[in-house]
Amino acid sequence: MDTFKLEILTPNGEIFNGEVLNVVLPGEEGEFGVLAGHASVTTLLEAGVVDVEKEDKSVESILINWGVAQVDEEKVIILVEGAVAIRGENENEIADALEEAKKLISDIADANPAIASVSAKIESAAQGLL
Repeated sequence: MDTFKLEILTPNGEIFNGEVLNVVLPGEEGEFGVLAGHASVTTLLEAGVVDVEKEDKSVESILINWGVAQVDEEKVIILVEGAVAIRGENENEIADALEEAKKLISDIADANPAIASVSAKIESAAQGLL
């Protein structure tokens, strides 16, 4: 299966940089998936979860508050105001990531009516990691 480069950047630094099989993004008009060779597009992203399928078929979830995605045939660059990767080597790291994610959600809760859906998706992703 073909891969493409994915970069997720915040003002505080890089959240993700690597080759992936696909990525699902929370677009303004709903979630959409990107595979290698996708047509070029630049679009706004809403608060939600970015699901990244890596080369080893594992899926990583990254919570974002809002941003923009630039997609072309070979790469996807996502620039976001805030993001939290739900990952860790042990339960403590995962718990810390979940706390960070909950803080990010609470910071944007007043601005986005879809936060309950995002919260449920984060909790579901966390259960898969624990």
